[in-house]
Amino acid sequence: MHFSLVINCAGPWAGEIAEMAGIGTGQGGLSVPLPVEPRKRFVYVIHCPNGPGLEAPLTVDTNGVYFRREGLGGCYICGLSPEEDKEPDISNLDVDYTFFEEKIWPKLAYRYPQFEKIKLKSAWAGYYDYNYVDQNLIIGPHPKFRNFWFANGMSGHGVQQSVAIGRAIGELFYDHDFTSIDLTRFSFDRIMHDEPVLENFIV
Repeated sequence: MHFSLVINCAGPWAGEIAEMAGIGTGQGGLSVPLPVEPRKRFVYVIHCPNGPGLEAPLTVDTNGVYFRREGLGGCYICGLSPEEDKEPDISNLDVDYTFFEEKIWPKLAYRYPQFEKIKLKSAWAGYYDYNYVDQNLIIGPHPKFRNFWFANGMSGHGVQQSVAIGRAIGELFYDHDFTSIDLTRFSFDRIMHDEPVLENFIV
């Protein structure tokens, strides 16, 4: 593979792209792989006419379940990350409806009793670009391959961070440094030196 500059933003398959460039397959600075892999997650759409109102924000409960109102028709989207040792099969995008009935619905109803009477309208599955070291962004150039840049590992919150990440990559390209927000702490160096950026609560 030959290039003058590549920005790896391949989402769940970013680890495979990095491996194609020799990252994680060599010695020394190339012995550490990009710790990003696909993890399947489910999103469910429920209907509850007398659920939390328009003022309800995206809500993440301490039990791990999250929900957000979707439009004006009494619908909500919700989900829950599985236990670490019970990750779903990533070979397909089939939805696990039992997971909703047994794991999510009881938690929703416990927090908001009006969710006891809901109707499941639809659901879908997709992939997180899951950073299995600390579930946080990896951004910027590889310490050895300075022309191989990362924008990976957002682990499900990439949509929320995408504008800032795009700006940061643009600053690196045009200004050769972060000029708005210093994201150096989220570089690949922390992976190489085993210095994870850990949060207390990850959805």
